[in-house]
Amino acid sequence: MKYCIHVINLGNSVNGALGKLLGAKNLSQKVAIHNAVLVPTLTYGSENCKKYRYDYVYYPEIKGWLKQNIIPTTWREARLRCQLEGGELASPIDDGFLKTLKSRSHVSTWTGVHSLFSKGDYFSIGGLPILRMPISWAPGEPDNHEDKEQCIVMMPNGTFADVCCDEMFPYFCFKKKSSSHVINVCGTVDPGYTYEPRTGSCYKFHDHVETWTRAYMTCAAEGAYLVIMDTAIEIQVLVEIFSKYPTSKIYGLTPFKNDIFVGVHDWGEPGLWTTIHGQPIDRLLTTGVINWAGGQPDNATLSGLGQSCTTITRLGHFNDGWCHARAPFICEKAPDSLDDDE
Repeated sequence: MKYCIHVINLGNSVNGALGKLLGAKNLSQKVAIHNAVLVPTLTYGSENCKKYRYDYVYYPEIKGWLKQNIIPTTWREARLRCQLEGGELASPIDDGFLKTLKSRSHVSTWTGVHSLFSKGDYFSIGGLPILRMPISWAPGEPDNHEDKEQCIVMMPNGTFADVCCDEMFPYFCFKKKSSSHVINVCGTVDPGYTYEPRTGSCYKFHDHVETWTRAYMTCAAEGAYLVIMDTAIEIQVLVEIFSKYPTSKIYGLTPFKNDIFVGVHDWGEPGLWTTIHGQPIDRLLTTGVINWAGGQPDNATLSGLGQSCTTITRLGHFNDGWCHARAPFICEKAPDSLDDDE
């Protein structure tokens, strides 16, 4: 990843040498001193810094980054994905932004403009009224067909139309450049991730309960994955993280606040438990790295559905669970997962 480094407060010879080294690499960084240890804090707010994530491209004319998502989805899913990635569903908020979007898209594309909160009152995700945007309507638009069209798409020719929010279109996510954000040791601007030296991974506990599928999506959007336990040490790490969140600090309606979703699934083959990265968990079980909780797995049924997803308990034991149930979860991230390969 190419970082933008600006070295300040070099108060001794060690800092001075570090400054020369970083300067030679054309990097930019603020150096903080904690307990006599130099701690790099990587920023992307400076004028010359153009990196955010490997899948986002910087455009100076809009003072931020865009990610083009070519797989069509609904407006609500597009909005959520952009939010989870740290951005927002892009809207043509000015002439420069509109020109950039038009140059990057040759198919109908979602914008962040909607009237979901009050029919007819259209705003961007960031709250800009539609009348302040350089929008030219396609012939016959907007028509609010059958009183069901509350989201706006940009057509291939750069005109706009209102459509049903449940239709499927590709979309752009936008991240505005800001001097207030820093890329931390986990390679992300998300302060929820903490580096764990015992495993070499970063972890984030999500205290709002979600279904297993939504938990998987959330981790993926953050440049991470639903946690996979490889060693006894990692299981201990997860137990320690979970212990910081008693049931009173887990939010949402669910009876499953003493389990966390993890990256193990039966992949449609009941009893053949495999990680989301395709690794059978037999080795973990046969070597005693992890064990099933008492009486588990039992593949209990609820509304005719069996248990294809997996949790771990507060004691660090496996438990099979319903994928449509809601539980807290932990995302695991490699520090370089969002790095640019350049």
